[in-house]
Amino acid sequence: MAKEAISEVKTHLLAIETMTDPYVKQLQMDERKGVQKLLLQLERRLAQKETLKEQFYTMQAFERSCYKQGHHLIAGIDEVGRGPLAGPVVAAAVILPEGSEILGLNDSKQLSEKKRLDLDNKIKEQATAIGIGEISAEQIDQVNIYQASKMAMTKAVKNLAVKADHLLIDAMSIDINIPQEKIIKGDARSVSIAAASIIAKVYRDQLMKEYHKIHPHYAFDKNAGYGTKAHLTGLKEYGITAIHRKSYAPIKKYL
Repeated sequence: MAKEAISEVKTHLLAIETMTDPYVKQLQMDERKGVQKLLLQLERRLAQKETLKEQFYTMQAFERSCYKQGHHLIAGIDEVGRGPLAGPVVAAAVILPEGSEILGLNDSKQLSEKKRLDLDNKIKEQATAIGIGEISAEQIDQVNIYQASKMAMTKAVKNLAVKADHLLIDAMSIDINIPQEKIIKGDARSVSIAAASIIAKVYRDQLMKEYHKIHPHYAFDKNAGYGTKAHLTGLKEYGITAIHRKSYAPIKKYL
């Protein structure tokens, strides 16, 4: 019987989830270098997936503890955009179902844009509810960025279509009558907070790309409002816009 072409083997291996699969056992007897190379790639892929599963389980520890206490609608909350010179601060609240498994969740800052977009889609597919809270640059100037961040988080929780019965918050507490836990570096330690971090980051980045179309001289599509060289050059040449944070030191001199 003729052997499968290497391209066919490659396609079949995409659906394999264990090295003990009979098809894999059969291929291990195939002496072709191309087949052996594909088997090595499969072994690495499965090992990486197992590592991600272990990471997910570890990062689910806070959620499992809440489930044991009788909480089943746990919202992870995080914000992005404290540091930029322009644009809003954005928070997200995400409730993941107990049986969810979204491999690769992590602090959004540790992920590539491509990976964030992929995970953003997966979170939206699986989440029980997602809420967004947005506080404008004008409001940030009025109350300061710390208070604005808390306001964004509170708004995100209130914008959930399903009411959370417990909150896991990245390094903060908010003024809302729901049991909550403040977790330092929570976006790297809790799957719910990591999910919120990704949702908020993708939302804000896309928003800043829209602002770039209105204000094209500051490279908002590349820097999301942070004080990069291109942004500072734009400020020198064109001054400030309505979305710049006038209470921030680098902006004050252009008032």
